Amino acid sequence: MTARGRWTAGAALAAVALLVAPGDAVAAAAPTPGKPVCRIGDARLDEISGMVATDAGFVVVNDGADDEARRRIFFLDADCAVVRTVRYPSRPRDTEDLAVGADGTLWVADIGDNDRARRTVALWRLAPGAARPVLHRLAYPDGPHNAEALLVDGDGRPVIVTKQAGAAGLYRPAGPPRAGVTVPLTRVGQVRLPVTTTPNPFSFLGRGLVTGAATSPDGRRVVLRTYADAFEFDVTGGDVVAALTAGTPRGVPLPDEPQGEAITYSRDGASLLTVSETAREEPGTRPRILRYALPPSPATTARPADPPPATRRADPSSAGPTPPAARRAADDGADQAARVPAAEPGRAATLAVGAAALALGLLALALVTARNARRGGR
Repeated sequence: MTARGRWTAGAALAAVALLVAPGDAVAAAAPTPGKPVCRIGDARLDEISGMVATDAGFVVVNDGADDEARRRIFFLDADCAVVRTVRYPSRPRDTEDLAVGADGTLWVADIGDNDRARRTVALWRLAPGAARPVLHRLAYPDGPHNAEALLVDGDGRPVIVTKQAGAAGLYRPAGPPRAGVTVPLTRVGQVRLPVTTTPNPFSFLGRGLVTGAATSPDGRRVVLRTYADAFEFDVTGGDVVAALTAGTPRGVPLPDEPQGEAITYSRDGASLLTVSETAREEPGTRPRILRYALPPSPATTARPADPPPATRRADPSSAGPTPPAARRAADDGADQAARVPAAEPGRAATLAVGAAALALGLLALALVTARNARRGGR
């Protein structure tokens, strides 16, 4: 290669390096760990995959479990003690998340499918005051998918977010879920999360897979989580799909959680609460609920003119006897979570790919031009 060719290649690589650098520096500051709220001592709860907060404490579900005693909907008090359980009327396949509607209805997402072999997935609906959840079967329009995240939009419609590398698919029932009938799902969009460098047990793979989701108590925000980070989106008019497909997320690192899958908002909406599976940790390790404070979002200073579909979500603990109230184990506003500037990494990554292609194209053009010049001079 000629000296001019070497200079062109060096310039191209330098340009790419400069453009990639902002994305690599997303998590340059050490992320702030979550603040412990309480420790879950019940031995049945070591594969928690879904959680919602209530005025009296929490509701959680396990990942798909072979042990029948673990296949329950567990109601916890504010100190993480189990005060009540609800059985399923039949065996669930792989329960992966929990969501709560504006009326307090609990939706258990039986949507896990690691082998991508299920012909149908399911949602279990536990209405306020009901003794047992009701099964609703759903079918994807484009073959099986693994999923671990569920949201409920402003109209009470469930939205499933798939767990896959790259863009996660968004699916919604084509009609109201009905017991005894398999309702088709419709693909309504996709969401691609920003790239971060937050430390987690699964390295870069853990930063790109959606493992849980939640809706804020006022319905104005939703959050998706991975094994490494949480990403919050503003919701206008209850349209969750529009928020995920067209919104700009704000990132919150969730560093070094053992296997973080569950996430929810606190009842006042001021913080995020998470919990990890611990089945594969050292013997005696128990799951802890962690709190990550949320600084005010831009939406709090400029609310949309339209009122939200519900000003406050009903407490799902009303679905039966109310567990005894207990003191809160942590102070909501005590710490500030480190935040990831989520919009810039996405732009930086896209810009870097385009710049790399452009630089390589210019390099090739320069080499061809130099070769032709040499031939012309012979």
